Amino acid sequence: MFQNKITDIFFDLDHTLWDFDKNSELAFDKIFKENHPKVDTKSFVEIYAPINQACWKLYQVDKISHEELRYKRLKDSFDALNYSISDEDINQMSVDYITYLPENNMLFDGAKEVLDYLNLKYKLHIITNGFAEVQYKKLNNSGISDYFISVTNSEMAGVKKPNPKIFEYALSKANANKQNSIMIGDCIDADVKGALDFGIDAIFFNESKIEIPSHIRQVNHLLELKNYL
Repeated sequence: MFQNKITDIFFDLDHTLWDFDKNSELAFDKIFKENHPKVDTKSFVEIYAPINQACWKLYQVDKISHEELRYKRLKDSFDALNYSISDEDINQMSVDYITYLPENNMLFDGAKEVLDYLNLKYKLHIITNGFAEVQYKKLNNSGISDYFISVTNSEMAGVKKPNPKIFEYALSKANANKQNSIMIGDCIDADVKGALDFGIDAIFFNESKIEIPSHIRQVNHLLELKNYL
């Protein structure tokens, strides 16, 4: 348990509550069946997942734009598969993907149960680098939007995690204080280090059980948050 009195909990959304990988695979499966039946979804997703993650890291530090991210993650994946596809098709696919993605609503195991538990004691919020146009759809379609008092995304804040200004913006919007707040997310750099550097506590959602520094608090399953909060 945390010694400080926590009143406000800030969650990341993708890869923390909302199971991005499962929902992404469902979106691609629909796209490929409709337009590119020769592409095997499982094989594509295995290549796409690390490329997408690498592109997001570039996006977080403003090395590529929103539009470049949406194009590059697809282009690089098809190149790695040696699958010939036109830029026109890639651009259309990027639009279809964003459309289909929030139609799926797979959450991580224990997500709703832990939100029910925390909602009785704390004010809950979202801080996400995800695109505003789809993040609200994800929250609504997965049935968890009502848990959160405020939602901060990088487009409204003008910066992305781990920039301290997005945490400052989120705290102001939530009317919360640093010493009474905590961030929970799946990215060491954006969520955990970003929050700690800003001056609020953090817990790493380490579902993949990667090795991390011993001083960082972590959970491998969302229900383990009950051990801290």
